[in-house]
Amino acid sequence: MHPEFDVDLLRTFVAVVETGSFTKASTTVHRSQAAVSMQIKRLETMLGTTLFARNTRNLSLTRPGNTLLEYARRVLALHEEAWSAIVRPEVTGRVVLGAPDDYVSSLLSPVLRRFSNLYPHVEIEIVCAQSTSLAPMLADNKIDLAFVTRDRKLRGEFVRSEPMVWVGASLDTPVLAASPLPVGLYEPGCVARQHTLAALDGARIRYRAAFSSASLMGLVATVDAGLSVIALTRCSVPSRLAILGEAQGLPKIAPLEIVVARSAKSDRPTCDYLAAQMVQDLSLRPQAAMRGAAAA
Repeated sequence: MHPEFDVDLLRTFVAVVETGSFTKASTTVHRSQAAVSMQIKRLETMLGTTLFARNTRNLSLTRPGNTLLEYARRVLALHEEAWSAIVRPEVTGRVVLGAPDDYVSSLLSPVLRRFSNLYPHVEIEIVCAQSTSLAPMLADNKIDLAFVTRDRKLRGEFVRSEPMVWVGASLDTPVLAASPLPVGLYEPGCVARQHTLAALDGARIRYRAAFSSASLMGLVATVDAGLSVIALTRCSVPSRLAILGEAQGLPKIAPLEIVVARSAKSDRPTCDYLAAQMVQDLSLRPQAAMRGAAAA
């Protein structure tokens, strides 16, 4: 008789795949990194095969790992649907959620998948824009919820601190030798730009604002072209780019605080449930977030 799959083991396995590291997965499943490693080892022992190909920089699935991933997602989806069908009320409606595109791609995908499994009849419209643009939309009730960087206009419920890091095309990108240093910045008024400039000014580094964009992809394009360095939240850094730091002569940057903010007209169950899901799945204590992501 074959051993039965433990749903918790499958949930941890999927979390590691979706986050790309054991450390990030530990925050998703609310366990220590050591516990996550032990669960993956148990799963591999049970199956008699290796699920991840590990090296110093990357964590990738083996062929058996890819096969298991498809089934694990189906098992977890059925588990959530069964729970929802019996325990939770039938919820219908529509939620308009605003968030910057980098937060949507790097943080919200697992949340939206879980929420849709629990509440399959709720329609979610996603508005991708920078936090500075979402603040007036929230005030005008054009969006219900905003998953955004906290500032004076956007307070909301605290979810997590995200460390900011310097990013370049490589660890020895030639732009580091330029003086003044060419820097790509988010649009004026945003907190990420304020923190970036404060770090440069505090370290008395000569720089020039070579590029400015409200788009993550716009800034990344300048780095790909070898024209600037930029500062991003760690969760938003494309894997092809290098994370720079004090070894390259760049200063530490204050982290960003991410919150769930609500409009005046969001007082309804659909919004309540989605806001609670984001807080539950993504909450991190500030000190935990500052440790950053590490490979297995």
